[in-house]
Amino acid sequence: METVSENRAFGGVQGVYRHASKATNCDMTFGLFLPEEARDGPVPLLWYLSGLTCTHENAMTKAGAQAWCAEQGIAIVFPDTSPRGEGVADDDAYDLGQGAGFYVNATQDPWAPHFRMWDYIADDLPAVLAENFQLDMDRQAITGHSMGGHGALTLAMNLPDRFKSVSAFAPISNPTASDWGRKQLLAYLGDNEADWAKHDATLMMRDKGFDGPILIDTGTSDQFIDLLKPEALSHAIAERRQQATVRMQPGYDHSYFFVSTFMEDHVSFHAEALYGA
Repeated sequence: METVSENRAFGGVQGVYRHASKATNCDMTFGLFLPEEARDGPVPLLWYLSGLTCTHENAMTKAGAQAWCAEQGIAIVFPDTSPRGEGVADDDAYDLGQGAGFYVNATQDPWAPHFRMWDYIADDLPAVLAENFQLDMDRQAITGHSMGGHGALTLAMNLPDRFKSVSAFAPISNPTASDWGRKQLLAYLGDNEADWAKHDATLMMRDKGFDGPILIDTGTSDQFIDLLKPEALSHAIAERRQQATVRMQPGYDHSYFFVSTFMEDHVSFHAEALYGA
């Protein structure tokens, strides 16, 4: 693992690191904020999964998470959203290819050799983090924005007992029924829609749910709200009688102004689950 940069922040350290990934067969870069408490021993870990077009850097510099994580004594990791580099497949569209990994393991050409973001987030990067940093891997929580909210919810429901809590900012909630989803799932996974189900938070909620607290925020003025389909997931949560707080925030859009506004709420929500367990 290579250290790209480390900066003092809120009493802790905001680092950027690069490593060779077995899952994606290329070098991957991630950001990790370690609070001051990590000097003395392992600290809980919050995952932040970013959305379409993002790298590790967007949330790291725009979400304002470090201050709140420092206050709670929690580390936060900012993975990239896709494999990158020479020889990695791409597409001219912003919502497919590099920057748009959708947190799935691609089975279709030309994506299959590198686009294995599910394995990267579920297995590869956790192993790197556990080996190199003072982290309590028995106390993990996960959040994300847009495509990353989709990833956070589906990973949490598919990996029982991994995460103490899950939250999402404006998640793509029902991708099998949305143009933000059907295009990517068809390209990455092929036309057997049964293979898509584990990557749809609404379908997973109906099938499995989540054994823990959920917090979801979406802005009422989100310019992509018809693609996000928050109502589908809300109905599934109600039908299952799942423990969850689902909020529609008046006037907020899809931007990082929205994310940063409610980041304190989300970090505090996860801190309660991580320290209360």
